[in-house]
Amino acid sequence: MCSSLTCAYLRKMYQNVLKPLLFLLSPERAHHFSMTILRFAIAIPGMAWVLKQCFNSGISDSSVNICGIAFPNSVGVAAGFDKDARYLRELQVLGFGHVEVGTLTPIAQSGNPRPRLFRLKRDAALLNRMGFNNGGVNDAVSRLKRRPVGLIVGGNIGRNKITSNEDATSDYITCFDALHPYVDYFVVNVSSPNTPGLRALQDKAPLSALLKAVVKRNNDAHLPPGAKRRPVFLKIAPDMTDAQLDDVIEIVISEKVDGVIATNTTISRSHLKTKSIDDLGNGGVSGAPLCSRSTEVISYLSQKSAGAFPIIGVGGIDSLSSAREKMDAGASLVQIYSGFIYRGPALVREIRKGLQG
Repeated sequence: MCSSLTCAYLRKMYQNVLKPLLFLLSPERAHHFSMTILRFAIAIPGMAWVLKQCFNSGISDSSVNICGIAFPNSVGVAAGFDKDARYLRELQVLGFGHVEVGTLTPIAQSGNPRPRLFRLKRDAALLNRMGFNNGGVNDAVSRLKRRPVGLIVGGNIGRNKITSNEDATSDYITCFDALHPYVDYFVVNVSSPNTPGLRALQDKAPLSALLKAVVKRNNDAHLPPGAKRRPVFLKIAPDMTDAQLDDVIEIVISEKVDGVIATNTTISRSHLKTKSIDDLGNGGVSGAPLCSRSTEVISYLSQKSAGAFPIIGVGGIDSLSSAREKMDAGASLVQIYSGFIYRGPALVREIRKGLQG
């Protein structure tokens, strides 16, 4: 079957059959159900090969080299989708070149009370207040030891809810040490709106101190002989002012942070079509309403820094055109999450096919 027909078939199957069924379930239940079904499917002998042919045939990816890492293609999974590194093989089969696991914290935490994830269907968006729910960094490490060959994996790290900002550096270093042998790069997450007080770490003084400590740890001689230094990225919020973005540029360059991931979810409620949004409570919005702002942030960082560091673009990518906008603005790679929920696996193929060559 030719690649265009394959993509059209996958898109129709998801939109007309799978998506309506999954959307009958709560978002969290749909997520776990669909990934579990995919896991069972690729466990059938030969099925992983068949699915790889469906999602990868006719695509000649060029690897993207960033910070010494050769990413197999330009499209990855944003943090939050595979918090505990449970679905790495499944996501690789779907055609993703990298997966960012986490956000991981030193000890397991249940996150905020359910319901905490909502579909804003009229906006092709999600509202989440998950609260860094995860099984703890060591639980994820137990699976990362068996990670699939050829997939790039990033470790997104944060602090526990019970940890104060004054003691936050210790949590980040704990996660860094545990993950270092098993991931290819790190992401320091100080931009989630769902852990009380976390975004205060984006202020200039605490952010500089935190990143200085992580970068120092990355260069420390405590690493085992032959261990490679891991690139460190900073993930920022889309709600920062230009002055705050200027601080980010200054800090990233001065503290020798390797790059930036722009952006996390937004607390803004402007331009939403969903009228009941206030009834759903607090949380960060992702998906289509975030697309324009995240692209603006990427463009600002790229231009003001004169391309001094690589940027991974994330936020509202739901088509080839929106992915290209991120790349044209200055991103070297893109990550998707909400667009994947609304558009299905054909989106990964569509973007990779359109960006190739």
